[in-house]
Amino acid sequence: MPVPVSADATVDPYVDALAEAVPTPTLQWTDCDSGFSCATARVPLDYAHPADRSIDLALIKLPATDPAHRIGTLFVNFGGPGRSGVDRLRQRAHWPWLFSDALRERFDLVSWDTRGVANSAPVHCFPDATVQGQFFATYPAMPGTPGTEAPFFAAAKTLADNCAQRAADLLPHLSTENTARDLDLLRRAVGDDKLTYHGMSYGTYLGALYANMFPGRVRAMALDGSMDFRGNAFGPVNTDLPLDTRQDVATGIAGTFDAMLDACVAAGPGCAFSEGNPREKWQRILERVRREPISWDGKRYDYGTVVAAAGELSNPAAWSRVAATLQQLYDLRETPYLPTDVLAEAAALVRQDAEIGTGSAEGLGGTGANTYDDNYTEAFYGTQCADSTVPRDERRYSALATSEDQRVPVFGRLGVFDTLSCAYWPQSAVHPYTGPLNRPTAPILIINSRNDPATPLAGAASGAAELANAHLLVVEGAGHTSMYVHSTCAEAAKREYLTAGTLPAAGATCAIDGNPFS
Repeated sequence: MPVPVSADATVDPYVDALAEAVPTPTLQWTDCDSGFSCATARVPLDYAHPADRSIDLALIKLPATDPAHRIGTLFVNFGGPGRSGVDRLRQRAHWPWLFSDALRERFDLVSWDTRGVANSAPVHCFPDATVQGQFFATYPAMPGTPGTEAPFFAAAKTLADNCAQRAADLLPHLSTENTARDLDLLRRAVGDDKLTYHGMSYGTYLGALYANMFPGRVRAMALDGSMDFRGNAFGPVNTDLPLDTRQDVATGIAGTFDAMLDACVAAGPGCAFSEGNPREKWQRILERVRREPISWDGKRYDYGTVVAAAGELSNPAAWSRVAATLQQLYDLRETPYLPTDVLAEAAALVRQDAEIGTGSAEGLGGTGANTYDDNYTEAFYGTQCADSTVPRDERRYSALATSEDQRVPVFGRLGVFDTLSCAYWPQSAVHPYTGPLNRPTAPILIINSRNDPATPLAGAASGAAELANAHLLVVEGAGHTSMYVHSTCAEAAKREYLTAGTLPAAGATCAIDGNPFS
């Protein structure tokens, strides 16, 4: 089924009036190394009062390699929310399983830091990078038992209170509804009549909102690692659940964990956890940490820490690290527990000249450097809490942690606690999109893994049903989005759709490119 490339002459009766009234930004592209060009776009902070204050959005572009056959611009949102789209396009524009040479021939790739993120009016909830780093370095681990919840609740509230105090001018304007308005201004600024878009994870929600706020301006959209869009805002009617509980992320994590263990067994010696029966070994680890923590490498692995570490499954390329951690914990299951400070002192003596903590701080409790060039966690909450209604009673979270662990053993509580700061977010900054979601558009392609720990397949199917004209392609693998799940088949299907408008056959699936452990 072809996707129209040029705009028709019909005036869209559903167009968002707030964005329509704003002048098109002017982009001055300048070289910014390695073939990329950069620019800024000035947009209103508050679309209801566009003349009051403007903010600058940072953009990056990799021009099409075949200008003579260029179709237009492919706008890319890599998800989060909160990660720098500028940085991610620099890092990932040449990943062939994500953007093949054939795709890059036909489109300029453009990404941007969405409002509140990195170089686009960033949300800062701390006075400086040192205080920010100290706060996240001491953030309590995900609570594994009711007795460990109080410090986690207190830290989540402190983060929300800090943001409310230091970013009060920005927080009411960070909703995805406003980012969709920004995106339409960017589409106009690059000169495209209609939008061609690839959104991953959170980027699928941005795509869904754009498609319904500007339905006649959709040329093609690939929504990759998708979600239940209505659930992201409100959830089922009369259901008071945290965001990822109503998205049933726990079931997605559990299914992906099982898939990871199956891949581990199939890989044999290529997976550090493959010897013996991995599922029995996992149960032995859990039995131990339910009794007392395990000491390893100067760190305290209690139940909550172990569950959270085992649930880090979005990127199959990192499964080897997860498997190695599980094997080490299994090997230490009979050792006596030593307080962390004793182990830390011993480790410092033997490593006093070594560089420690070079990892990337991906979120709460991250151990890597977290400078104020990286405001990911604050920006994540700035957008996610604006987009979603959630329970605001701590007792509700405590009760759900227990009931969800009964429903989805081990991993149920992860979906309860992972966006807890939204429970304390200032109510004046909460602005969920109220719909509709089913306005008629050009065909939209949704891609989702069979086992996705962040956007479970059932949610992607619900989201596809909510849209007026969406088609679901299932990738028979595990992991989150085609950014991490390598599938030549899925890339080809996405490319054919974006370039020629050809959708996969109804019910089609795609295989992945081999075992992640190999």
